[in-house]
Amino acid sequence: MNIYLSLLYFLILTCSIGFARKPNIIFILADDLGYRELGSYGQKKIKTPFLDILAEEGMSFTRNYSGNAVCAPSRCVLMTGKHPGHAFIRNNGELKPEGQRPIPLSEITLAEILKKEGYITGVFGKWGLGGPGTEGDPMNQGFDRFFGYNCQRHAHSYYPDYLWSDRDRVPLQNNPPVPGHASLAEGADPQDPKSYEIFKGEDYASDRINEQALEFIIKNKNKPFFLYYPTLIPHVALHVPDEELKPYLKLKWNDPPFTRSQGYGYTPHFTPRAAYAAMITRMDRYVGRVINLIKETGLTDDTIVIFSSDNGTTHLKLEVDYDFFDSVGKLRGLKGSLYEGGIRVPLIVKWPGKIKAGSVSDQLTGFEDWIVTIHHLIGAESPLTAQQDGYNLTPSLFGDSNGSRPFLYREFSGYGGQQAVWLGKWKGIRQKMLRKGQNHDPLKIELWVTLLRARAIENQAFVIGVNRVGDDQGLEYGGRTMVITPKGEILTDGERMEGVIEAEIKSSSVKQWRKEFPAIKEILEAN
Repeated sequence: MNIYLSLLYFLILTCSIGFARKPNIIFILADDLGYRELGSYGQKKIKTPFLDILAEEGMSFTRNYSGNAVCAPSRCVLMTGKHPGHAFIRNNGELKPEGQRPIPLSEITLAEILKKEGYITGVFGKWGLGGPGTEGDPMNQGFDRFFGYNCQRHAHSYYPDYLWSDRDRVPLQNNPPVPGHASLAEGADPQDPKSYEIFKGEDYASDRINEQALEFIIKNKNKPFFLYYPTLIPHVALHVPDEELKPYLKLKWNDPPFTRSQGYGYTPHFTPRAAYAAMITRMDRYVGRVINLIKETGLTDDTIVIFSSDNGTTHLKLEVDYDFFDSVGKLRGLKGSLYEGGIRVPLIVKWPGKIKAGSVSDQLTGFEDWIVTIHHLIGAESPLTAQQDGYNLTPSLFGDSNGSRPFLYREFSGYGGQQAVWLGKWKGIRQKMLRKGQNHDPLKIELWVTLLRARAIENQAFVIGVNRVGDDQGLEYGGRTMVITPKGEILTDGERMEGVIEAEIKSSSVKQWRKEFPAIKEILEAN
């Protein structure tokens, strides 16, 4: 009898564990939000009460890095779990008639992984990883629901004439729409606030997107869901409803108008400092609505909320006065740069009862980590593929040290070509690698060679580069064929000669070298 009861108890316990609800995942991604533009990260002028509460109730990270220095490649790292040296999207390339270069169907996205685990998946906001109907369309990348902007350039306007709902265009009540890039009317007085009235619309797209995100939560509250919420804010243009702007106008910040007189930038605004602050506060309000709805539906304890930004503050100072707001603090660089200010961004994670409230972590983290981390957090049943580069952050989230991360790697073919790598407390950075007029070192011009060397070091393996000629995605290929050692040294270089190259690789030396490699040695000693 006792044996029977014990067996019955075991079966009941097993079933309860097996059918326990997996936690909901909400990932909110700001657009161009700087490291110090939240109150919890030291901001003094911009009000972010809901995000500050999120930090009080969760864990804040001080050394978190976006996937890249600009929008599309950063989001690709987040969605695929591959660092920029492996990720498919390397820059903000656009395709006509609408959208950016698509990630291929062969890529495994976070949404596809969660969908396999029984999650309902939705994305609300700015996508930027493949135009409508392409392989990269979010409806072809594991999402059950999509509402927002497919194309990043289309998202430069907060008052467009349409948004996308799944695969259909949905008209908005902006007649005419307000362009993201425009100039003052001919003959308009730049010192007259009425000259800027033409840049105000009726139907604020971010409001519509927030409404749809809330509807998604309500509709799927009884099943595990993944809500990916890449907001537009605070990416320019400076568009914000008057009711959000007025409290900042009362502060009288001596706010010089942005007139676009120099011919570049986005739509003019009479009070750009107030507008920028109001936009971030508006985003904070959207976050508050999401958090409050989770509370109202009784899902707080069953929901992991993650907040971050796709890169640092924009470098367009006439529109966004980053010095006035101290947007990146003492960090060097802005959006487009692999210096700290361009890619070190806020990260707040909340899971009541699991993650200690008000905690802070200095763990080195990056966007590629989230596929691996979420996979562990939900207790996923299906194994991950070997293609992810991420680092499991679960120990850090639960208050334990993750130990020393082997490395963090970033590369960006834009803004002249850049590379950066973090090893322990050290960071190395290279710039202007593709600017031939400013760089006389051939190795710095041929980025492909540099990438091969970096990957050899990263994988602690020999790498063979086969001749390739031409250019692709901002990279130049000079036709060289070479063998590279795990130390990043070129063992044999055929340059551009015809014929066969030979390289002697002694397998006996590989094992010994790996033991001596600093990052590996550190891990072995720690264990």
